[in-house]
Amino acid sequence: MGHAVRRRIAGFRVVMSWPEGTFAPPATKPPGPGGLRARVAGVAGALLIMGGAAAVGVAVAGQQHAPQPSLAAAGATGPSAGGAWWLSLRHSLPVSIEIPAIGVHSVLLHLGAKPDGTMQVPPLQRATVAAWYKYSVTPGQIGTSVIEGHVDTKQGRGVFFRLGALRPGDLVNVRLADGITAVFRVTGVRQYLKSKFPAKTVYRDATRFAALRLITCGGNFDFATNQYLSSTVVFAFLVASHPAGHGKAAA
Repeated sequence: MGHAVRRRIAGFRVVMSWPEGTFAPPATKPPGPGGLRARVAGVAGALLIMGGAAAVGVAVAGQQHAPQPSLAAAGATGPSAGGAWWLSLRHSLPVSIEIPAIGVHSVLLHLGAKPDGTMQVPPLQRATVAAWYKYSVTPGQIGTSVIEGHVDTKQGRGVFFRLGALRPGDLVNVRLADGITAVFRVTGVRQYLKSKFPAKTVYRDATRFAALRLITCGGNFDFATNQYLSSTVVFAFLVASHPAGHGKAAA
């Protein structure tokens, strides 16, 4: 999340320079052996520069960036009309998460808080694994449950790389230790500057609903601090549950 340190290729500045001045006039006589070698070396050097520039161009062109939430996906931070929002589940620790729309399948770590009171994040060597914040309610209970994950690291994509591509109506399945799968429907996907993060909106407990928040980093990357400047937040609410042995979760 906020400690992600991957410097994406598109962030590199490629600087090429050549000596100032005009080209030398054409030689009036055939070059000697030394001059020929110099010309061959010059051509080889030019080819290396061109090859390097082409390689960087291919790498930049092939670089994929994490999707960012669109204005159309902002939706609502609360439950929408027509849902079975009265549903709730008993306390049971979350085991795994599945988000069919963006291809997420992950076991869940259980993490707490740092000494400064902020949430712990998964270690960078486990960036492909999501984590449930253990001081929030378990998914499906009345209140707000929080699951977080990295967007990326310098080694590659994180578990929530495509979180910003979710849209209202997409489903999130969380399997619990008692075998029940809690099914949440997304109502909104938004991006907030970390300097203006609306903690009350994101973390406050829902008093009548079973809410879920999915959080990762997003927006621009600050190379001076090695951190993203924004957070992507998904708002979702419990709409169904499946008992153990029910079969495939909602897709």
